Amino acid sequence: MNSDKSSEQAGLFSVRGRTAVVTGSGRNIGKAIALTLARAGANVVVNGRRANALIDTVNEIEKSGGRAIPIAADISKADEVREMIDQTQRIFGSVDIVVSNVGVRKHKPFLELSVEDWKSALDINLNAAFHLAQAALPMMMKNHWGRFIVMSGLDAFIAPDSERAHIVVSKLGLYGLIKAVAREFGPYGITANAIAPGMLNTDRDWSQFPDFNKEKFERSLPLRRMGTPNDVAATTLFLCSDAAAFITGQALHVNGGQQMF
Repeated sequence: MNSDKSSEQAGLFSVRGRTAVVTGSGRNIGKAIALTLARAGANVVVNGRRANALIDTVNEIEKSGGRAIPIAADISKADEVREMIDQTQRIFGSVDIVVSNVGVRKHKPFLELSVEDWKSALDINLNAAFHLAQAALPMMMKNHWGRFIVMSGLDAFIAPDSERAHIVVSKLGLYGLIKAVAREFGPYGITANAIAPGMLNTDRDWSQFPDFNKEKFERSLPLRRMGTPNDVAATTLFLCSDAAAFITGQALHVNGGQQMF
């Protein structure tokens, strides 16, 4: 392959000069996404509610030569989301990429769910993405370019576990949201997609998965390994890049063959 063609292909996966807001990016999937987008040239807003974790992510990005700022905000609250997007525009000049990566996944029997449990799951898993889209889409429309990505999951497609009705509904709602955004804002050069990770090897509350056996699970996968946050981050970079300019309204499953759709 000649150098010109190689450079052209590398450019397809670049997000240099773009500005990305990545929520829940103090650890795990969100952190991996923030680091990956920064390495690919994006300015990154690192968002979450744990200030120390956000600063750690920003420091890693800056050490590798990238640009990032931390903004602590509760994205289940519309006013805090709008202020974060406004602050991003003031500092970096635009908002080109939004990755909604927050969620709760706790088990609770359906008949024991309180109204507060139900509302909390919707606020964090679904409404937060709605707030982000409403705040960021006007700038993307102005620029005639944008990427809106949400983290869904297997819960939205096969409901693999019982006692998670609130999670199934909120995650499936995300898939509906990206289809609606893709349809309405496609004429402005904006794509909207969901990523549905399978079971990943992350820092999580494993007490919520008391019967999980890592070795047995890995043997059941065609690829014989659990996924990592970097696997999801690579998929996110693809969807953010010009290489995925003709993909919208879709859910990409990153699960090592755990389920095949």
